[in-house]
Amino acid sequence: MIKAAIMGYGNLGKGVEKALVKAEDMELVGVFTRRDPAGVKVDSGAKAFHADDLENMKDDIDVLIICGGSATDLPEMTPKYAAMYNVIDSFDTHANIPVHFKNVDEAAKKAGKIGIISCGWDPGMFSLNRLYAHSVLPGGKDYTFWGKGVSQGHSDAIRRIEGVADARQYTVPVPEALEAVRKGENPELTTRQKHTRLCYVVAKEGADKDKITEEIVNMPNYFADYDTTVNFITAEEMAANHSGLPHGGSVIYSGSTGDGTNKHVIEYSLKLDSNPEFTGSVLVAYARAAVRMNKAGDSGAKTVFDVAPALLSPLSGEEIRAHML
Repeated sequence: MIKAAIMGYGNLGKGVEKALVKAEDMELVGVFTRRDPAGVKVDSGAKAFHADDLENMKDDIDVLIICGGSATDLPEMTPKYAAMYNVIDSFDTHANIPVHFKNVDEAAKKAGKIGIISCGWDPGMFSLNRLYAHSVLPGGKDYTFWGKGVSQGHSDAIRRIEGVADARQYTVPVPEALEAVRKGENPELTTRQKHTRLCYVVAKEGADKDKITEEIVNMPNYFADYDTTVNFITAEEMAANHSGLPHGGSVIYSGSTGDGTNKHVIEYSLKLDSNPEFTGSVLVAYARAAVRMNKAGDSGAKTVFDVAPALLSPLSGEEIRAHML
């Protein structure tokens, strides 16, 4: 049995917990938190520990799955814990991945551990499919569409606006752009032409809704570059219709073979009822691989590009070859 632990118990940590409970070859040692563990109720009944306890439990844990945020948590936490454990994270700030990789690599190699970073579906599963497509059909063009799905970061940004009680923001692909790409037309698309933003907002009593709308649609880095629709709804409507965290999207690649006459379109898509539960399932699969790689003598930082697919599965090589090849 692989002994796994979770660092951080928010939506993602709970998604990882559900995946570990289903994994017959893995055991959840416990959940670690920066909060007072006495006040943390773990759904599966596993024990809650304080994060400081990780300093003294190296012999009890084969892999630590770190479920923190990419902005401030993971850049600090993943290198720190890679100096003690095999670790997995879902770092998703694409532009900062090279620096994060370097920091984790230094810590993990020094400790003789494996640190697999940026696991999930993007980066993660989508990254693999971009690489496969570019390798098979060099010189083509890839497109990534996200949604329809809830963007937790954009939803949080709206909730920080004065007068907002609650909010959900959906990222929605533009149908015409999606169709053109699927046809292999290779269009040049601006940010605004690829996705729209759909917002549902519960305003506080007496709040200026026009002012809230103005702040949302003009918010730089979040909404200003997109066609954005703002809908005001009641708290009851929010609870009834927008309490879940669905997401998904598609990676579409268009290329050609031979003299360019024959065109080919590759598409990989996801439709997720629960973003954190699916992401947690990806993390658990790569946690299994990290332990196997480390037992084979490997160390240092890795990404999904460096992990053989067979290492992700609880099945034996014989079973995989017989049923999936």
